[in-house]
Amino acid sequence: MTHARRVISFINVAHVVDHMFMLIFPTAVIGMTASFDMSYGELLTLSLGGFIAFGAGSLPAGWLGDVWSRRNMMAVFFFGIGTAAILTGFASGPTGIAAGLTLIGLFAAIYHPVGTAMLTAHADRLGHEIGVNGVFGNLGVAFAALITGGITQYLGWRAAFIIPGVLVMAVGVAFLLLVPDRPAPAPKTKASAGPIPRSVMVRAFAILAVVTIAGGLVFNATTIVMPQLFTERLADLVSTPLGVGALTCLVFVLGATSQLIVGRLIDRYSLRAVFVPLAALQAPCLLLAATTGGWVLLPLAVVMMFAIFGQVTINDGMVAHYTADRWRARAYAVRYLVSFGASACAVPLVAFMHDHGSGFAGLFPVLAAFGGAVFAGALVFPGRPRRQPAMAAAE
Repeated sequence: MTHARRVISFINVAHVVDHMFMLIFPTAVIGMTASFDMSYGELLTLSLGGFIAFGAGSLPAGWLGDVWSRRNMMAVFFFGIGTAAILTGFASGPTGIAAGLTLIGLFAAIYHPVGTAMLTAHADRLGHEIGVNGVFGNLGVAFAALITGGITQYLGWRAAFIIPGVLVMAVGVAFLLLVPDRPAPAPKTKASAGPIPRSVMVRAFAILAVVTIAGGLVFNATTIVMPQLFTERLADLVSTPLGVGALTCLVFVLGATSQLIVGRLIDRYSLRAVFVPLAALQAPCLLLAATTGGWVLLPLAVVMMFAIFGQVTINDGMVAHYTADRWRARAYAVRYLVSFGASACAVPLVAFMHDHGSGFAGLFPVLAAFGGAVFAGALVFPGRPRRQPAMAAAE
């Protein structure tokens, strides 16, 4: 296996770890309400610090990745997130759990700016590798529900944190042994590529900011609520944490295939051509989810997550297409700071709407409005940019 292939393999595994660890708690919380005599909404707010740290930590992580070492920062990621998960599993009360979840979020913040920059630096087919990496990330989302549900049911919620924590530290050891700290390869450019006009870049990044905020909130809210949504709406079909986790896993795995498809499409077509039809699915599906129950909810959830997960690949493709490698980790850091900062707002929104509002029937129309903002951004996103004539002639 070449060095580049080995790097990409570990980065893909790290993406599984990153999303899985951030979503252990929303499934484990189903088995924690009796232990702490707290409601779902009250327990869910304990994770707020983790989601804030997930966004805020992106900037220093991206800066350190560019000026120090991306490989070493990924080693810190593996060992740090594993240790934080183990500490959370041993927490004795709500304060300890909140502190542990915040540490998980802080170390999880390393992955996206640093790992994505390493991936794009070593990729031969950019869209394809971003798409495959996105599938791995959403397998982490899916496995979080399945594995956490199973462990929580048979071994308790503490083991749901401790066992993955130990395993990921073993992955960190393998990473240090198999991936030496080498400079990134020189970027590969196509002969037909030309400079992108400044006005097009400004427009693209302005739209990226809008869809990152709206999309980040929708992504986090839907992945957080899915286990509880199935617990309430499919109570006649599943009644255990493992059953809920299995259905959630199925929905997320099927939805994650969109990232592989979208990754291949953006290698062949302009970002806008893929962006518009994908964004058009979000708002209608979110609106329908407000009142849908029974088995009909499952295919609807698959289509909804297909659109939401595919949007992540579009956003990463925007950054990769419009930034240079030497500061790409910092560009991804800003992108994820904005995304995860917005997504942190999903936690109090979900908790309030569930416990004090009109439940999920009121939550999903709010999310649909943000889905509409994503679609509006897609409509005005620039098409494939043309080279400026003077610059093209100079080439």
